[in-house]
Amino acid sequence: MLTKNERKTNKSSILFKIKKISRLFALSFVFIFVGINSLTLPATAAPSGNNSVLVSLVSPSSKPTLLNPTFDPKKVDLGITPTGWSNSDDLTIDLNPPIPYEQILSEMALSGFKGSQMSPKFPKKIKDLKKELKLRDLKISEPWVGTLFTEGKEDETLKEFDKQVAFMKEMKGKNIVVAELGGAVHQKKCVDPLVNRPRFTDAQWADLFKGLNKLGSLAKENGMQLVYHPHIGTGVEDFADIDRLMQGTDAENVKLLLDTGHLYYADVDPLAVTKKYANRIKHVHLKNIRQQILDESKKTGRSFLDSIRAGIFTVPGDADGAIDFQPILQELAKAKYEGWLMVEAEQDPNKANPLTYALMARNYLRQVTDL
Repeated sequence: MLTKNERKTNKSSILFKIKKISRLFALSFVFIFVGINSLTLPATAAPSGNNSVLVSLVSPSSKPTLLNPTFDPKKVDLGITPTGWSNSDDLTIDLNPPIPYEQILSEMALSGFKGSQMSPKFPKKIKDLKKELKLRDLKISEPWVGTLFTEGKEDETLKEFDKQVAFMKEMKGKNIVVAELGGAVHQKKCVDPLVNRPRFTDAQWADLFKGLNKLGSLAKENGMQLVYHPHIGTGVEDFADIDRLMQGTDAENVKLLLDTGHLYYADVDPLAVTKKYANRIKHVHLKNIRQQILDESKKTGRSFLDSIRAGIFTVPGDADGAIDFQPILQELAKAKYEGWLMVEAEQDPNKANPLTYALMARNYLRQVTDL
């Protein structure tokens, strides 16, 4: 039998061990909690479905209301363009050293998106591109074709179009995004894209209609879908241009790409365009605008690329953005829209961390669409 002193010593020893275990447990809990919140996943990690841990890293600006009705998850995919990481119009809008394509694709997947627009940075060889995409469970949503029908360059346009159709067949996609670049000024330095954009003659409009109808027919023959992208600094920019384009082209073969940011930039209400052409909209770029930067650009005549550097564009879900996406998305859902909803924010990664904004947009779209 233990003596009184031995029992006291034994009791103290047990209490010491309990306190020690408690401290270790507390430290372990802190370590695990901090570790989860500062976790950097492998560059090739591709989440399956919603990832609440990643989404919680970026808080939404406000709680949006779920669409009613919302989109059919089997018929609508969410993607993001690479322009938040590296700009396709000006490759100098990048980090130094430049962000590698592996990081771009990995962060797209990490954010929960399923598709990307093609980029000059991505592998040129089909085999290599497919390998990188498969690794991250990503698809290519679209290529870009700059048409030149208003400059009489039909042969050059058809050659590039055929090339992109063949590419999208390899990628098992169907959308071919086109925009008429005859006389375009959006890539020119020190040129106000709103004041100096081209104005087509009646003859040029006729050439454009004829050319687009031909491309639309060729696309359909190849199981593809032609979607036209109204773009700042080009001859199809404002509402009157869009109306004329829609009236002058074959509704069955020439569809419309809704780019909310380019429309707002051109003083066009994207909701009004959505309501009017909901049944003809077959591809969507969800791009937000910072009103203060837009006002400055208009006042100073800032070029399109300089406006990007200044931060004119941002993503849906950013509190600094001017566009209300809720009613736009609701109109699309009511029209039973099918296809890609592509987040697009041409930003300078030196000023706007691409992953942060990708997560911000994905979080917002999850809450408003339940996708």
